[in-house]
Amino acid sequence: MRDATLKLLKKVEKGGAASEDAGIFGATVPVEDAQIVLLPVPWDATASYGKGAAQGPAAILRASHQIDLYDLDFGKPYWAGITMLTDAVRVPAVDCRDKGVINLASKRLNAAVYQAAKALLAEGKYVGVVGGDHSAPYGLIQALAEKHKSFGVLHIDAHHDLRKAYEGYDHSHASIMYNIGNDFKNIEKIVSVGIRDFSAKEFKHANSGAARITTFYDVEIYDKKAMGSNFNEIAQQIIQTLPETIYISFDIDGLSPTFCPGTGTPVPGGFSFNEIVFLINAIAKSHRRIIGFDLCEVAPVPGDREWNANVGARVLYKLCGAMCYANQLLGS
Repeated sequence: MRDATLKLLKKVEKGGAASEDAGIFGATVPVEDAQIVLLPVPWDATASYGKGAAQGPAAILRASHQIDLYDLDFGKPYWAGITMLTDAVRVPAVDCRDKGVINLASKRLNAAVYQAAKALLAEGKYVGVVGGDHSAPYGLIQALAEKHKSFGVLHIDAHHDLRKAYEGYDHSHASIMYNIGNDFKNIEKIVSVGIRDFSAKEFKHANSGAARITTFYDVEIYDKKAMGSNFNEIAQQIIQTLPETIYISFDIDGLSPTFCPGTGTPVPGGFSFNEIVFLINAIAKSHRRIIGFDLCEVAPVPGDREWNANVGARVLYKLCGAMCYANQLLGS
């Protein structure tokens, strides 16, 4: 890491206010000095209910300047060098609901994310996608599937996302788990947690065995707590189903909408913020290797005083910290 970047991070460590044009978490770290590179994908053309996730990455960037960066679990993740490349992915402009137009634009978007992620992975970077709707990380997962012999996906969400070409959109936000499970056979398992809104067809697919999916439904998690299980026991049950190498796909509606109500498809129930922090911490400290992640569906709304973005930014920093810890990066 170059002297100028070290000087910058020392300034950040002092805890002063970030400048308005600062990078993610208050530091504009050059990509060559960063170990973790975030790709913002401001895209929500496939949103089937509420819009706004396209504004998520920019809102999270702004809100990240308010985070105090020392983490009790992971120490000083910022010393790893975390940067957000705001111009690395060209997002197609779509101003209609024509299925053919959006399907073509989705293919172009996936290719752009894939190319950007592939280049960064070749440089030895760890990459995360910041959506956008939940179709956004497909290209990153494709690049990781080429790089790694096998891995699992921890899928935190209110929805199964197992719909094939939902509403005619081949790469709908509601299809991401169907698509990656179908397209990348070296994804050995998808572990979905917090699921509480799904179709009968999705339920059948998820529980068919052939889909390589293990599900911890929200109601089952609640029932375990109601009958006396503590959350550590539940978290350990989830972790035991994960392979040693994992990717984390986090749709913010996996949280209770109390914490992020602006998301496109909010559903009652879900995890508390502290529960999800506990789960992420426990995964990192289980010595599993985290090879990538995404955070999607954060949708700021007028008048929310950046509440949605603040929650999203804190989840994002926790994911970065977990990646540092799990891979023994500088700062962990």
